[in-house]
Amino acid sequence: MLIRNTNAKVINLDKLTYAGNPNNIKELRGEKRHRFVKGDIRDRKLVDSLVRKVEAVVNFAAESHVDRSIQNPTIFVETNVLGVQVLLEACRRFGVRFQQISTDEVYGSRLEGSFTETDSLAPSSPYSASKAAADLLVNAYHVTYGLNVTVTRSTNNYGPFQYPEKLIPRLITNALRGKPLPIYGSGENVRDWIFVEDNCRAIQVVLENGDRGQVYNVGAANQRKNLEIAREILSRLSLPDSMVKFVADRPGHDFRYSLDCMKIHRLGWKPEVSFEMGIQKTIDWYTANRWWWRRLLA
Repeated sequence: MLIRNTNAKVINLDKLTYAGNPNNIKELRGEKRHRFVKGDIRDRKLVDSLVRKVEAVVNFAAESHVDRSIQNPTIFVETNVLGVQVLLEACRRFGVRFQQISTDEVYGSRLEGSFTETDSLAPSSPYSASKAAADLLVNAYHVTYGLNVTVTRSTNNYGPFQYPEKLIPRLITNALRGKPLPIYGSGENVRDWIFVEDNCRAIQVVLENGDRGQVYNVGAANQRKNLEIAREILSRLSLPDSMVKFVADRPGHDFRYSLDCMKIHRLGWKPEVSFEMGIQKTIDWYTANRWWWRRLLA
């Protein structure tokens, strides 16, 4: 946003949980148009003090790792549902535009075809259920209070700075350390992968041009099996496929996600980074920035 809009000013509210890292924004130190605030979106007083100063709120804040939601669903409901309600209520009181960052996982699994924005929600994990609940709250605030809202539901993101519990950074960092690459079940589960910068551009397009009360799917048509991802990374690092290690499957593991993205295409957005380009950029970043992730895996 700061690069693409020279008039923009950004207040960055972040709790700095285990997945938060001040090093992610170190290049913004000294940038007068950026203000960092450490805090929790469930803190009504803090949220009110910030929201009354802005034109729009974009909510990226979420507990987002499915495995952790299976182990401890409570924090997912508290942050992903109650936290969103706190933000929505502040936006309602101060007349502020609200955009929710959601996920393709709210639709559940689909063996064939692609989900459109009007399809029913059928989440499978505590994580995706909490995100679906937030989406419904956002819609309710639009219908009941007339709040100007939009929602983007994206496929799996990947790229620099991603916490190494996620699939692609976990596979890359394990490969770079000579450790096995864990793959759930048979590795046949299918995901669509979008490079993080493409998703951020989509979010900005919807923020600026999306219609009130509307949901927009965001995908890149890069469907890959998890096993294919692992083998691609090993091949690009000149390492053997034998480093793949199959592990017990995750409970309630969705088999396949796929989104129909024609609606956001009509706003003029399309992905610019191919999977081949994006995965190489990501491998290069984790290879060159071991200092960033090594301490996270200690």
